[in-house]
Amino acid sequence: MPKREYEARPRRRLMPKLFAFLCVCVLLVAMFLYGMHVAGRESQPEITSDLLGESLRSVQELVSVEYFYTNMGKFENQMDFYGWKVPFTTKSFIISYDGIIKAGVDLSAVQIEVSETAVTVTLPAAAVLSHEIPEKSIEVFDESRNLFNPIKIEDYTSFAASEKQATETRAIENGLLTSADEKACASVESLLKLLPGMDAYTLTVRSAA
Repeated sequence: MPKREYEARPRRRLMPKLFAFLCVCVLLVAMFLYGMHVAGRESQPEITSDLLGESLRSVQELVSVEYFYTNMGKFENQMDFYGWKVPFTTKSFIISYDGIIKAGVDLSAVQIEVSETAVTVTLPAAAVLSHEIPEKSIEVFDESRNLFNPIKIEDYTSFAASEKQATETRAIENGLLTSADEKACASVESLLKLLPGMDAYTLTVRSAA
């Protein structure tokens, strides 16, 4: 018998065994992947309005816009005697300060509707959540020295409060809350899309504003 045929016989016997081994491996891998898929589906929580509501209400207030500004204003006051301005009683100062306005939505009032194929989330209208003026940012210039009508601490606090309200009003008129509504909707949409199972629903997030 030629040497070539003698060497080829073991190879012919090995090929069916190798093929069967590979088939078993492929089958085991397929079964493992299928089992992982089924387990993943079974472990996903059911999407309900209560589940989504808990996820959002745990955040409480969502700050979606921070508005930083620097402002300067002049305070001036003169003593008045029955409608007559008393001469030499004018007091004044110029104040400069930085401020930050935070606007967003209160997620405790969110409304959620869940159907078989869609999730609709309605957020409350955005509002100003806080408005702060850091004390270290306040600077006073051109402060008058009037013996008849001296400047009091109440002059600074009342003037700062009125300036603060005026700045807040201007910010709202310039679209602060509109921007906060839009960014809040985008943030909530991104958050909910991360929840397991949400890919099976059409998600709509809107503002009540």
